[in-house]
Amino acid sequence: MTIRTILVDDEPLAIQGLELRLQGYDDVEIIDKCQNGREAISAIKTHKPDLVFLDIQMPGFDGFSVIQGLMEVEPPLFVFVTAYGDHAVKAFEAQAVDYLMKPVDEARLADTLDRVRQRLSEKRGAGEIEKLKEVLAEVAPDAAGVIADGGADAPSANRFEKLINIKDRGKIFRVDVDSIEVVEAAGDYMCIKTGDNTLILRQTMKDLEKRLDPRRFQRVHRSTIVNLDLVRQVKPHTNGECFLVLESGGQVKVSRSYRDVVARFVH
Repeated sequence: MTIRTILVDDEPLAIQGLELRLQGYDDVEIIDKCQNGREAISAIKTHKPDLVFLDIQMPGFDGFSVIQGLMEVEPPLFVFVTAYGDHAVKAFEAQAVDYLMKPVDEARLADTLDRVRQRLSEKRGAGEIEKLKEVLAEVAPDAAGVIADGGADAPSANRFEKLINIKDRGKIFRVDVDSIEVVEAAGDYMCIKTGDNTLILRQTMKDLEKRLDPRRFQRVHRSTIVNLDLVRQVKPHTNGECFLVLESGGQVKVSRSYRDVVARFVH
């Protein structure tokens, strides 16, 4: 897998430095270099790269303006590179894969590229499924229906997120989805609970469910989602309800209307 990459920075020395560091990665191909935001938008629309290393502070169109200028096309993955740390929160809100400080640290760059490879693998996997569904819709409608419904053999797990960025108390927390025990709704906010922490995410339950693998994360109450992989015990309760005991020792009540759903996964 070759990662077709564009570098954007108004400082030629910064581009040269990053280009030099990227030469050590055989799977990274630099297809263009731009020195301002307008050049970047044109190059991205023309070349359709996989990845863009994007400086934030540039005259005229800054890095965030570049992203705004690409709203009508399918965007590449972005990694922000800047000398100013106070842009970190806004960078992650713009769905950047990562945020690198100048001068770029080689170890951090390696971690970033690992994250890029994972995201591209998931993205391409989802794209292959969509192509397959289009073909099957013409030649075998019944088979296409099975994939669309998420059949048991459908390779759909790649489209669900492995990490979720959560802005809470002025900081960005990168939460491993595997560590999430419970999600509880509170209006337009979600309380994301891991074994030792609780973070607040501004998102609806419906939208968050789309990001989590339903084979693992099941709603057990109108306002509660549980990671079934972290359930250690089921305790019967009155009126057909029950409690799930989690790995951390916490307990979650399962309402009667969702008990049958949980029973299919917890034995």
